[in-house]
Amino acid sequence: MWKEMYRIGVDKIDEQHQELFRRVEEFLRAVKGAGQWEEKLAKVKDTLAFMQGYVVEHFQNEEEYQREINYPGYEQHHKIHEEFKFEVNKYAQKFAEKGYTEEFAQEFAGKLMTWLINHVAMTDQKIGQYVRKGGQ
Repeated sequence: MWKEMYRIGVDKIDEQHQELFRRVEEFLRAVKGAGQWEEKLAKVKDTLAFMQGYVVEHFQNEEEYQREINYPGYEQHHKIHEEFKFEVNKYAQKFAEKGYTEEFAQEFAGKLMTWLINHVAMTDQKIGQYVRKGGQ
């Protein structure tokens, strides 16, 4: 899933993005692959826990960098991050209330993939463009 075109040119952020892509790709493979649902359940729970923790850490690092360089789109970017954290936590709550169904896990996987690609390929690219144009 990771493509070099997603690179923004900030090593720490690019490394975190690559890890996010790797984990979402593994999750998609596990959910959509062959096998019994019970065998896939551990990966679903692991990915949910990872996303709840790692995206918070990544977003903090990315936003800290944006503040350091006086990125003009910081407020909007922060808002987008907050909305995504809310969505991940909403899924966690649904899983806790309604159980870990295969259908719901596939929906979550699709949302993660779509959001990650769109966010990194479009929104985060603006950070790299700002830096390349001499912003700081």
